[in-house]
Amino acid sequence: MNNDTLWKNIQEELKISVSKAIFQTLFQKTQLVSLENNIATIGCPSSYIQNLIETRYYSLIKDVLDRQTKGNHSLVFTVKAISSPKIDPGPLFSQPAPDSPQGIYTKDRSLRSDFTFENFAVSSSNQLPFAAATAVAKNPGSAYNPLFIWGGVGVGKTHLMQAVGNEILKNKPKTNVLFCPGEEFTNGIIDAIRNKNTDLFKKKFRSVNVLLLDDVQFIAGKVTVQEEFFHTFNAIQREGGQIVLTSDRPPEEIAKLEERLKSRFEAGLIVDIPVPDFELRTAILLIKARQRKIDLKMDLAQLIAANIESTRKMEGFLTRLITESETKGIPLSAELASSLLGKTLAEKELSQTKIKPKTVIEVVADYYHLKINQLKGSTRIKEIVLPRQILMYLLRIELGLPLMEVGELLGGRDHTTIMHGVEKITNLTKDSEDIRVDISGIKQRISQQSL
Repeated sequence: MNNDTLWKNIQEELKISVSKAIFQTLFQKTQLVSLENNIATIGCPSSYIQNLIETRYYSLIKDVLDRQTKGNHSLVFTVKAISSPKIDPGPLFSQPAPDSPQGIYTKDRSLRSDFTFENFAVSSSNQLPFAAATAVAKNPGSAYNPLFIWGGVGVGKTHLMQAVGNEILKNKPKTNVLFCPGEEFTNGIIDAIRNKNTDLFKKKFRSVNVLLLDDVQFIAGKVTVQEEFFHTFNAIQREGGQIVLTSDRPPEEIAKLEERLKSRFEAGLIVDIPVPDFELRTAILLIKARQRKIDLKMDLAQLIAANIESTRKMEGFLTRLITESETKGIPLSAELASSLLGKTLAEKELSQTKIKPKTVIEVVADYYHLKINQLKGSTRIKEIVLPRQILMYLLRIELGLPLMEVGELLGGRDHTTIMHGVEKITNLTKDSEDIRVDISGIKQRISQQSL
């Protein structure tokens, strides 16, 4: 694996460890300059970014690099611009493009080419927002205007929004489409005021045919920013343009959002994207694998989707799985995925809150209305065996305890018995909705007890 490929894999893991704004600001234009004698030299676009990364994210980068390479490295940071940058939207107040005398791009270069409707996995849970987005793409400015899409982290809001832009540009390449995160819109106004070029800012935003504003909640509470967006919103709609907005919550729940903006948002269509269920997560994973030209088998995708609920963490795990396969020269398999899942899941939710094994045992017993000595005993009744195996699974996979320790906690059982129990529940989570619901319910109770 060359340095470029390795760094891309590291960046994919960093994406799920930091916020989108931090990744785009600090890590997007970094590169792995060299990796020699266990010293990794990382190039940064400026001394300011170099200092921020080195002081705040040294340990995070080192952990990811060491895990990817199975080594122990020291990091050295240097200022080095990317020699062949990919086309990006440039600064907010960029100079006029050669083919655009008014200084406004007719094609938004910040749209990701893979964020299309074809690559968006659809199920009954997200069918409505998908249908609304496709309707807007077919008839921008009149179908639903504005279209307001809200939901939690990693549910596909930005993907669906950018798919609208990509579809419009595919059908009408000269359409003036602009994608902008809410944070960038805010920073743009601040820069415009500081540099005394607010006219250029207004021209850039108010002249577009389609405005895609991501994470609109960032403008709330900022008087000047909301004032400018209010006029931008009106100007675009007045000319028949289309506005698509995303947020982590519906308009009425965005604190410090002006009422006049709320009323305009609510005048269009508001749709939410719920957290993807098991089937949808599996479909998303298969699509991500296909984009990377990886032949991911259905049973392997189901195994991952059953154990990881966050789509972003799921994508990060896929990167980790592929890297492990390439590094060791072994094929993708359930055995490899299971071994990595044990490590990955041990690093997340329950272990992060320092849950004690005793708490897990007590919650499982209470959930199934059993006594603790029944779980630890030798009874082979089905109504006790299954909860006992789920307990093995939680202690091993969620808390990451060694097999021998799990065996000791459950009455001195042999490690092979624990392995069998964990493997059985892992397989059942792929096919049994009841098992997935039970595990999810138990984890919720455990988390509540840790508060």
